[in-house]
Amino acid sequence: MAIIIILLLIILAKADVNLSNEMSSNTACPENEKQALLNFKKGLIDAANRLASWDPHHHPDCCRWIGVVCDKRTAHVLSLNLSLPPWDEHTDFKSYRMSKLGGKINPCLSKLKHLRYLDLSNNAFEGLLPYQLGNLSNLESLKLGAYPFSFGLLYVENLQWLSGLSLLKHLDLSWVNLSRASNWLQLINTILPSLDELHLSACQLLPGPSLLNVNLSSLAILDLSFNHFTNQMDVGWVSNLKSLVFLDLVGNDFHGPIPDFLRNMTSLTHLDLSSNYLNSSIPDWLYSFSSLQVLRLPSNQLHGDISSAIGNLTSLNELDLSRNELQGKLPRAMGKLCKLRSINLSGMRLNQDISRILEILSGCSSPRLESLDLASCQLSGQLSDQVGHFKNLATLYLSNNSISGPIPIPFWQLKNLKELFLDDNSISGPISISLGQLANLEWLYIFNNLLEGVVSEKHFANHTKLKYFYGSGNSLVLRANPNWVPPFQILDLDLGSWQIGPSFPLWLRSQKHLEYLDISNSRISDVIPRWFWGLSTQFRDVNLSRNQISGQIPYLPNGPNIFTFVDLSFNNFSGPLPQISMGSNQYMIDLSNNYFSGSLFHFLCYQLNGTITTSFLGIANNLLSGEIPDCWIKWQSLQVLRLDGNRFTGKIPSSMGTLSELQSLNLHNNKLHGEIPLSLKNCTNLLAINLGKNELDGNIPRWLGQDLSNLIILILRSNKFGGNIPDHLCALSSLQILDLAENNLFGSMPRCMSNFSAMVRGNGSRDNIIEYRGLNGPSTLESASIVTKDQLLVYDKTLNLVRLVDFSCNNLSGEIPKEVTSLQGLQTLNLSRNHLTGKIPESIGSMKSLESLDLSQNQLSSSIPESMSSMTFLSHLNLSFNKLTGIIPTSSQLQGFHESSYAGNHLCGSPLKGCKGSGKEPDVRSEAKEISKGQAINWFYISMPLGFVTGFWCVLGPLVISKRWRILYFRFLEAMWWKVCDFAGKF
Repeated sequence: MAIIIILLLIILAKADVNLSNEMSSNTACPENEKQALLNFKKGLIDAANRLASWDPHHHPDCCRWIGVVCDKRTAHVLSLNLSLPPWDEHTDFKSYRMSKLGGKINPCLSKLKHLRYLDLSNNAFEGLLPYQLGNLSNLESLKLGAYPFSFGLLYVENLQWLSGLSLLKHLDLSWVNLSRASNWLQLINTILPSLDELHLSACQLLPGPSLLNVNLSSLAILDLSFNHFTNQMDVGWVSNLKSLVFLDLVGNDFHGPIPDFLRNMTSLTHLDLSSNYLNSSIPDWLYSFSSLQVLRLPSNQLHGDISSAIGNLTSLNELDLSRNELQGKLPRAMGKLCKLRSINLSGMRLNQDISRILEILSGCSSPRLESLDLASCQLSGQLSDQVGHFKNLATLYLSNNSISGPIPIPFWQLKNLKELFLDDNSISGPISISLGQLANLEWLYIFNNLLEGVVSEKHFANHTKLKYFYGSGNSLVLRANPNWVPPFQILDLDLGSWQIGPSFPLWLRSQKHLEYLDISNSRISDVIPRWFWGLSTQFRDVNLSRNQISGQIPYLPNGPNIFTFVDLSFNNFSGPLPQISMGSNQYMIDLSNNYFSGSLFHFLCYQLNGTITTSFLGIANNLLSGEIPDCWIKWQSLQVLRLDGNRFTGKIPSSMGTLSELQSLNLHNNKLHGEIPLSLKNCTNLLAINLGKNELDGNIPRWLGQDLSNLIILILRSNKFGGNIPDHLCALSSLQILDLAENNLFGSMPRCMSNFSAMVRGNGSRDNIIEYRGLNGPSTLESASIVTKDQLLVYDKTLNLVRLVDFSCNNLSGEIPKEVTSLQGLQTLNLSRNHLTGKIPESIGSMKSLESLDLSQNQLSSSIPESMSSMTFLSHLNLSFNKLTGIIPTSSQLQGFHESSYAGNHLCGSPLKGCKGSGKEPDVRSEAKEISKGQAINWFYISMPLGFVTGFWCVLGPLVISKRWRILYFRFLEAMWWKVCDFAGKF
């Protein structure tokens, strides 16, 4: 895109030179005007050397300088145009920014007395706008608009200097700070009566007294966008501008209905009220603006449906109602708007079949329609052959709907298509080879569909203009000859989850401008060729994750772009960690789940004088060993650090405390020892700490609760921490996961646990997903391995829903505090294998969200609280080996657990055996009643007393007669009793 900008500048220069060549060869610009231009140049910052031609030695005639146009006869400078074209997403931002002229505007320009046209727009000038520009009395057009990239760098003290510009017809001060010029409207109204165009976008204009009489009788174009107007009265004077045809009020603070003062401005051809807070339906009077050609109302809060009266806007060629709360069906009257060229209804809840909409729009407007945006409109059904009627369609957006079925053949006959977005639908079937006929295609988004089949070289046969292709999330196979040279030079290529392997795609070597590459999960089991790392200087983002790529990596890709990520995780890379360039621009580096070995030192610390701008560093689950180096001061931009699953030894380095931006620290599953360093208290932005499964010791620091008040996740399980659980942890009101299991903690549980507000509320939502995002970088979700329901589970996308407290396998004593039961959002509570005593809190049933409860192997006594019968979400319960007694409360939930959940107690009732006196034993009296009703005699009941008497005397008779037999018998019983006691004691 830098080349495009340079070409535009060259074309502009040639145009200026051609104009100058028409002058007499004996005429050159006056010396004083040439000196004025040179003095102006001295105060500029010209990083791209745009003004190279402004050299009096090589080009003595200033009329031949770029941007300068002179009078053919007198050679006086008439026009100075150093503007840039507006930036768009197709242009490389870094190159565009470098092309801007900076510095200050020198008052010497006022010496160009004959100047009629001055355009310095879209640059990055700063400082006070010189009032001497008011001496340019011949000026007809003044354009100084800086636009969004230089907000507020230019400012004025007042606008009185405009009084010298009585011939001015076009004034553009957009993005110049006019907040100090409180009387701007009165001045312009008084001193610029012949003004045709007025652009005051983003000038920080404040609401002021509205004028009753406005003298701008010739004003046709008015742009007051991105200011601070809040109601109709602030700009009500606009209704007096009878010649106005263009009105732009984008990005103000208008609330309520669409301003009523517009009702009588029926001569408007362009109306833009985008990005306000308008919250009404579209008024009927707006549909009577028969002269309206452009209507833009996006990014408001408009509701209701589109009236069939829209058919009265017969002059309309652009309609944008996107990003509102509008709903309902598309009216058939839309088909009467024969001049429509652009329609944007994205975000509307149309709930219509796509074929029905294509039918409505396939009338008189279809041959002219160039842009159609129906993304996120809740559309269903299948694409119909009627799409072939839209012969001039250049952009088609159907993203994020429920469109299904195959893509019809007429679709591939839209030869003018430049941008095609079909992503996030349910479109199925193969991709026709006719795709190759869309020779003008630049953007193709088909990701996240149900497409399948083979894509070959023929599908791209004529795609010489293709720049952006996103196709991940389908079941497609790419079959290309290793020697294939694609006809395109692509910028972004996303083939994630395509079957590309087993060989590495050699045709990538031909792509000289590739910035974004995703070939993750594509079944490649090869070694990366050497030439691939040569491409790395141009990369913005590269994702090769989830393949079986092997070999060593010499260095990481480091492109010129500002925001990049490198994801090489889940492969078979081995050897030492790759080198990383100093001043690296990568937002994210993920080398996790490979076989890298050796030390971390050379990767982390090899250039001690530089700094690294990386925000995410993942080297988890490798074979790295040795101590973690103490040079983290170089990595000040880190937000996420994952070194878990390695073989690191030694202590946690104190320099980690210098990572003031750090939000997530994961050192889980290493062999680290020593205490948690005090310096970590400086990392006040931490949201997640996972130090589990190490050999750390000492007490749990109090400052974790005092200084790291934003913590959401704290995992310290499987270490050697001792002492009490500090009450200071209760200050962590946002805490959702607290895992202190498998340590040497003693003392009682803190009674202040009710202060864990996030566990009290629960109700996990999208808002509290733990997500890290660098500026314009890819988002990264926090992940954690959680032990729940006797299983080790990994959470990431649903981690925000997890609420857990695990104090198991410690030496805690005392009672379970009743305050624990206030944690009504808690899902997992594990207090097993401690020395807890007393009762289970009676109010435990109020923990309605509890899914897993483990209180086993303690010394809890008394009965199971009746309130537990209301815990309907409980799917895992273990109360075994305590001193609980009594009957298990009756509920479908509690009776559904295996009897092992209650073993080692003195409990009865289902699922255990019945309890005496509980109504569970057999009812003999009921059976006797049945006999008394005249049923047949059951000889079992008759013989039972005789058998009892006979058996009694056979066994006990000898004991009554013989003393020796009595002694032997009771010794036998005593021995059996002690054996039973010994057996029970083992549990």
